[in-house]
Amino acid sequence: MMQHDKPQPLLRVENLAVSFDGPAGRVRAVNGVNLSIYPGQTLGVVGESGCGKSVSALSTLQLVPTPPGRFESGSIWWNPTPGSPGSSPESSTKSSETSSETGSDPVSLSQPVDLLKYSEKQMQKIRGNDIAMIFQEPMTSLNPVYTVGEQILEAILLHQKVSRSQAVDIAVQALKDVGIADAASRLRVYPHQMSGGMRQRVMIAMALACQPKLLLADEPTTALDVTIQAQILELLRKLQAERGMSIMLITHDLGVVAENADVVAVMYAGRVVEYGSVHDVFENPLHPYTQGLFDSMPILGSSKHRLRTIEGNVPNPADLPSGCPFHPRCRSYAGDQRCTASDPPLHEITPDFREHWASCWHVDGHEQGKATRPDVDVVTQIHA
Repeated sequence: MMQHDKPQPLLRVENLAVSFDGPAGRVRAVNGVNLSIYPGQTLGVVGESGCGKSVSALSTLQLVPTPPGRFESGSIWWNPTPGSPGSSPESSTKSSETSSETGSDPVSLSQPVDLLKYSEKQMQKIRGNDIAMIFQEPMTSLNPVYTVGEQILEAILLHQKVSRSQAVDIAVQALKDVGIADAASRLRVYPHQMSGGMRQRVMIAMALACQPKLLLADEPTTALDVTIQAQILELLRKLQAERGMSIMLITHDLGVVAENADVVAVMYAGRVVEYGSVHDVFENPLHPYTQGLFDSMPILGSSKHRLRTIEGNVPNPADLPSGCPFHPRCRSYAGDQRCTASDPPLHEITPDFREHWASCWHVDGHEQGKATRPDVDVVTQIHA
């Protein structure tokens, strides 16, 4: 919900729906997702595998292969100058269309623009420059036949008007920023000559070499041991504090979200089912799915003998259950007629909660709340 007394978000995803061709026809992997990220903010996106987290992030950079993928509906508003008075996605449609027709540089625009309307040539100016991404699996994300330096230099030379020698200096500094010793010589090594943690640091250096405003981190600590995970997350917090960038942090780990995020979006079956500040969601999870995720986590000092698990699996997007997609796995309301009949929209829970949304018919305050787009502009000091 757009509020004119609030700062404007850096990125706003509105009603995004993405589908793919499959054996059973077209299926929606993402179905009406709404998210917003403010300058300097970290948004944690959590959920089981297959919930649509990665597809939502890839859509931001138009990295979903089309075909088989297709953007069915929605907008992804990118605001290069967040906080400009009166700027809103609704008022910038004309600017976006004009940019699309003329091929003008989107970064120069002073109004939000819809990235889904951009051509491939225009998106190349955004990718790696204003918005960068750390992909899953650092072991396979780097090209094995090119040196680390060649891969970092490619992004720098593409987006910055610098000479090759200047680009080398930028690449060396980028490696130093992520804690890689003897950075100059490391430019000449191949990915297989580095450990998993070092490769992940290279991925971060590559993503941040052009000083992006937004970093999409898709499971940045996957396949790394716990010690290296902690180092990588600490590094991201340090770089965020120094550069003031925003982060979308996709993870399965609620502990990572608690320590690193300002706002959390819980996704299930291609949609957001709960959204709010980390404090609100962790203190009082409202959706039965979110409650199930917390129940399945061990808690230090808890007297539980066995952890409760969420029975079953995420439903196949080609064969979603009727009504609420979570109702077959819901311990609390599995047989409720309203849950099986219709899918509850994401409602802002009022009046007891401030900026907290949930998609469940049985949440207290749901009937009094309004079905609005989630929008939380809180930025805490935990990253400093």
